[in-house]
Amino acid sequence: MIGLERILTWLRVLASVFAQAKDELTELDAAIGDADHGINLDRGFSAVAAGLAANPPADVSAALKAAAMTLMRTVGGAAGPLYGTFFLRASASCAGLERLSPADWVTAFCQGAEGVRQRGKAEPGEKTMLDALLPAGQAMSEALQEGAGPAEILGRGERAAEAGMKATVPMRARKGRASYLGERSVGHQDPGATSAYLLIRAAASTLA
Repeated sequence: MIGLERILTWLRVLASVFAQAKDELTELDAAIGDADHGINLDRGFSAVAAGLAANPPADVSAALKAAAMTLMRTVGGAAGPLYGTFFLRASASCAGLERLSPADWVTAFCQGAEGVRQRGKAEPGEKTMLDALLPAGQAMSEALQEGAGPAEILGRGERAAEAGMKATVPMRARKGRASYLGERSVGHQDPGATSAYLLIRAAASTLA
């Protein structure tokens, strides 16, 4: 079962993860975007960690909602609304729950990913963060149905997200700023898929 403290640990770890990955994500974004993805996520998740420390949430849903609202308020570009939507939808799916079972976690994650799909009006294969999020959700759902334990569920999600991230390299971007480059977007790893993979990897290391 995943309780509030473990969710808070995950969100704090994300602040550290994106601080360390800031330059890598910005470099990836410089090739096909606005060169600000790493900077924006570093700022946003740092604000999330500070906000949660200053105003401790009452439960898991409140923690995820607080993260969502902070990201929407502090992160520029598309990343703020998209990651904000991810956490907001996840929060709504677990309202009233004191702890998350593996099934609750998978549902929350998949609801978050579906929110990103709807908000961004994107589909898999268009070189976006969905190319990591949706395979991760599918892999975790399948693991859950097979009766796998939390560590295996999260591990499969991480591996699927990594594969999805790497699969964006040969794709031509169809959404966002990168789509303006046409064929020149081919050969570059998508920064959004990369940050989504990092988010899932952090979940696998802290929530299992």
